[in-house]
Amino acid sequence: MVSSTPQLSRRLGLTDAVFIGLGSMLGAGVFAAFTPAAQAAGSGLLVGLVVAAFVAFCNATSTAQLAAVYPESGGSYVYGRERLGAWWGFMAGWSFVVGKIASCAAMALTFAAYAAPAGWERAVAVAAVLALATVNYLGVSKTARLTRAIVVVVLVALAIAVAAASSTGLSVDTGFDSLVADGWHGILQSAGLLFFAFAGYARVATLGEEVRDPARTIPLAITIALSIAVVIYGVVAVVVLGTLGPEGVAATATPLADAASGAWAWAEPVVRVGAAVAALGALLGLIAGIGRTSLAMARRDDLPRWFSAVHPRFRTPHRAEVAVAVVVSVLVLTVDLRGAIGFSSFGVLLYYVVANVAALTQPAGQRRYPRGLQVAGIVGCLVLVVTLPPVALGVGAVVLAVGVGYRLVVRRRLGG
Repeated sequence: MVSSTPQLSRRLGLTDAVFIGLGSMLGAGVFAAFTPAAQAAGSGLLVGLVVAAFVAFCNATSTAQLAAVYPESGGSYVYGRERLGAWWGFMAGWSFVVGKIASCAAMALTFAAYAAPAGWERAVAVAAVLALATVNYLGVSKTARLTRAIVVVVLVALAIAVAAASSTGLSVDTGFDSLVADGWHGILQSAGLLFFAFAGYARVATLGEEVRDPARTIPLAITIALSIAVVIYGVVAVVVLGTLGPEGVAATATPLADAASGAWAWAEPVVRVGAAVAALGALLGLIAGIGRTSLAMARRDDLPRWFSAVHPRFRTPHRAEVAVAVVVSVLVLTVDLRGAIGFSSFGVLLYYVVANVAALTQPAGQRRYPRGLQVAGIVGCLVLVVTLPPVALGVGAVVLAVGVGYRLVVRRRLGG
């Protein structure tokens, strides 16, 4: 029984949980995701943003509804097991762990792109991974405090960027023909890319064993954090399109910095610092979430039992977090940013498919939202998955097969 194993400490309140969710969602995505989205859909990225926000909302309501009933570390891994069976839970947990490990590599590489001198990007990215893994190792309360500081810095940088870009006037063509000029497939591609940026609210649920009054705190924190993030992304999307135009956004890797520098030259380095700090904030939350899901899986032998250890002093899943840091460091040294994002999206979307299916099975007494939202979430996630590049789909399928093979071997050895 999970209850007989060492438990994590409930140290996080509502404000802590909201900041952790915001820190995860206001990562590098708000500074970088608009470029590939504009390449896919031009001005239609505004429609893609609405689609991504709606799918994220559906997934968030399912996650909140489940987290109120199952306030344990592990998120949809636990929900899938409890509502659907062990194999569903494993698929959710495995998809989350491998997808978010890829996200960690993407965030570390993004940080280094803004902060490191030429030629030192990968070394600086590894250093960032190891430093933030150390913070998580020392306790979730330290993680929460650092995340608050990071979110404040990012919000200040975003406010300066928006003010600078807006000072020259904005012009956005929102006519129907302009929005759909690149076709609906392009719009859905942009939605998939932008959903990657929204997906951080799951971090609140994966910390369920460390939140006070989880039945109330987790659903409320997820709703608040996602609502704030959607507003911020909407404002930034309008500003960068209105300043640079869709072609200008598609042509630069740093659209927000470019939009700000056109009016106030001093704003560009401020935005670059904000982007680097945002990537660190997302990386911090990602490492914490993966460690907690790995802990939950190890408790049930879906990962090696060795990862189920909780540090006697810091009350953190220290072995799991050390392993995550090592694997992410290897990826940082071997993969590129585009490959990491594509594979991460594959894993994250499948994770939310399981969450929505699990929420769909909850009885009336546990329901907070209509079943139609869960159905929409399932359909939305599957549609966005098929818009991913073929390479991401192929690699994702192989990694899922490896996970299934591992579990089959372990179950046979354990006689189950």
